[in-house]
Amino acid sequence: MKKLLSVLLAAVMVATLLAGCDSDSNGGTSGGTTGGSTGGSDDPVAITEVVELRVLNYYDMSAAGALEEQSVIWEAFEAANPNIKIIREDEFEESFHDSVNAYAAAGALPDVMYAWPSGRSTTLHSQGLLKDLTPLINRDGLASKYIALATDPSQQIAGYQGIIPQGVTATNMFIANLEVLNAVGLTPATTYSEMVAQVPVLRDAGYDTVIMPNMASWVMQSCLYSLIVGRFMGDGWHERVLNGETNFTDPAFIASLAFVQQMYEDGVIPASSLAIDYGEGPGLFATNTGAYYIDGDWRVGAFLTDSTTGEALISPDRQDNFVIGVFPEIDLPGVAIPGRTNSAVLGTGWGINANLADGSPELEAAWTLVKWLVGLEVQTFRLRTGGISTPSIVGIDYGALPLEPLQVSLAGLGAKYDVATVVVDGAFASTVYEPLNEQLQALGLGITTPEAVAEIIQAAFEAWQATQ
Repeated sequence: MKKLLSVLLAAVMVATLLAGCDSDSNGGTSGGTTGGSTGGSDDPVAITEVVELRVLNYYDMSAAGALEEQSVIWEAFEAANPNIKIIREDEFEESFHDSVNAYAAAGALPDVMYAWPSGRSTTLHSQGLLKDLTPLINRDGLASKYIALATDPSQQIAGYQGIIPQGVTATNMFIANLEVLNAVGLTPATTYSEMVAQVPVLRDAGYDTVIMPNMASWVMQSCLYSLIVGRFMGDGWHERVLNGETNFTDPAFIASLAFVQQMYEDGVIPASSLAIDYGEGPGLFATNTGAYYIDGDWRVGAFLTDSTTGEALISPDRQDNFVIGVFPEIDLPGVAIPGRTNSAVLGTGWGINANLADGSPELEAAWTLVKWLVGLEVQTFRLRTGGISTPSIVGIDYGALPLEPLQVSLAGLGAKYDVATVVVDGAFASTVYEPLNEQLQALGLGITTPEAVAEIIQAAFEAWQATQ
């Protein structure tokens, strides 16, 4: 994974085009239930009449390029495909996931939807609500256009190709603000102990040590704790839990929870972070409220220049003062891998409602849209505006893109770690990780203990096992 990330972003790739794909009639097998349909005929279906597609889009209005997205992605598609009319619903954060679950429960999912390969889209995968895209990928000869991980069905929780992801996501991005650190005579911490020693110096000067928008319960688990538990328990720890070789009451798991509690007690992460909305974090960091910022690699786009307004939270001439890496070495006893790890997972992408009939104009229209949304032009746009950092498609000419210093810094992230461990919400069912999300917040509030949390998560895991 580390090699994959670093090669994709550090190297300048040879440009290729998506046109001229050969037909492949090998077909594909499916896993899952409803999602196991064949996904279409051997040849494309002609769309001779207007087809309406309902689309559920995950839309962050605060992201750089958000306004430009309307014309570059959606209007351009409809102009090129006059027989496909899009009825789009834009949602963000929890309202998006609430909508997905409500539509799924009502049996009224949209035709095309933004989705995760696991985790937040467990409902779609576990119930087979997404079409298996493998036969369509084979038909159009698309597998060679993407990195191997993107078309590996085993990487998605359903066990089949429910979505084509836009890229690979490193869920921990640790940014050091040299403007703040230099102002108090400090340099970026390389170990946790060094960071703890910086807390009183920064506090006395009116700065927080770490800015982390922790109000949304998923943030700690995805953007930091997944890295922490991987370091305490070692690579492949989730497989050992799933295979019954260990469990969530393992001393190493409890120690990983205790470390989260310790970060709050040490003042590295202030308890006030639990009141910071996800959308507020970038603005606080950009205005030098704290020395470090923790988020996922996708969030770098919040700091970049918006191509529509020309404004940036961190202007390009300041960006060299912000260094992107991963969380420092955890120099404490009992840590299996102290440093140079990150948590990573296939990125988000696009899927199709499994109920669209094989060989129908509706399925062909949905597939045409999905190919566009994860195609070369759209992925290049999202890379340029910071919407994705490690694209899944090969053929982007990085040398031709006007990347800002923060994007260049992000391009080197993969070279700063040697091991990629799992993201908890990508390895376990929602009935396991959602209680963990809540309990991690309770640790920050000081109203529970690591041992109590471990018991709760183990009980949730056993309850999930009983349903399998």
